[in-house]
Formats: sequence, C-alpha cells, structure tokens
Amino acid sequence: MVFSGSGGQGVITAAIIIAEAAVLCEGLTATQSQAYGAAARGGATRSDVIISDSAILYPKVIQPNVLVCLTQESYNKFSTIIRPGGLLLTDERFVKTEKKVDARQISLPMYRTVMEEIGKPIVFNICMLGAIVGLTEIVSGESIMNVLETRIPAGFIEMNRKSLDLGFTLGQGPF
Repeated sequence: MVFSGSGGQGVITAAIIIAEAAVLCEGLTATQSQAYGAAARGGATRSDVIISDSAILYPKVIQPNVLVCLTQESYNKFSTIIRPGGLLLTDERFVKTEKKVDARQISLPMYRTVMEEIGKPIVFNICMLGAIVGLTEIVSGESIMNVLETRIPAGFIEMNRKSLDLGFTLGQGPF
C-alpha cells in the first residue's frame, strides 16, 4: 500500500496505525516507511506499508495493490505506479481522477463527510483508514481502534471511532 498526500493530512500517521494494527492485533507482518517533501506541513508526503502473512524481504513498495492519493499533486505523481487492477482511493474534493489509470479508482467524499458529521478535519485520515478497511478488509476496524486507543487521549476516542465508522460506511459502497 502507498498512502500519499500533503503534510498535515495525517497520511504518515494513518500508515503507522494500519501497520501497527496488522502486527499487534492481526498477527501479520508489516513494514512502514515514509518520505517527506520540502516542508513537513504542506509538502508532499508518501508512506509505504507492506502487510503480509509471511516474511517481507524488501521494505519499499514498487507497485502497490492499494494507492491512496489525498492531493492532486500526489495523484499526478503516483497514479502511474499502481499495479494494474489495483485499488486507487482518492477524496473527491481534492483530486480529479483521469481514466488513463489502469486501476479500480474510487473517489469518496471523505473530507466532506467528516466536516458535515464531525466538523473537525483532524480526523480526515481516520475516515480514510475506515474507507480502506471497508474496501479491502486488510485489517479490522476493531484492530484500528485498539491501536488508536493506545495513541490518542481518551477524550478523542469517540470522535476517531465515529470518523472510522463513517469511512467504513463510505468504503462499503455501492460503487
């Protein structure tokens, strides 16, 4: 999987959370690596996650099965690397997709849904994780919540749970 966007969107945090959920809660093997653009907040970011039930021999993703692009810049830069037939997830507010990509492209109103239902963009990345879980079932939503409960203050748990649930519902379709 490759998660991409801009600094401040929580792309790297989301990648860490799903990798931890895979290892700590699902008994899988995972690696996570990241790259930042020129500036941490607002610059381009990319995080690679490999989740497997066997040994991982190389920690970088060459041709992802799942690609998340949360900005137009990241879509323009990374949409060509997706494995043919893979899943490319975008947010309809931030990315205009093109037909030339050989992937199952799904554009969801994640940001808009978070803003309408919760009103705080800080959980946009958790909504995106919920959509990934709904679309792929790579890990369970319960595993994501178990990791979140160890990483965030108790007062923010319900907001994150709601955002994860919203994303999961979006990821269930119909498409």
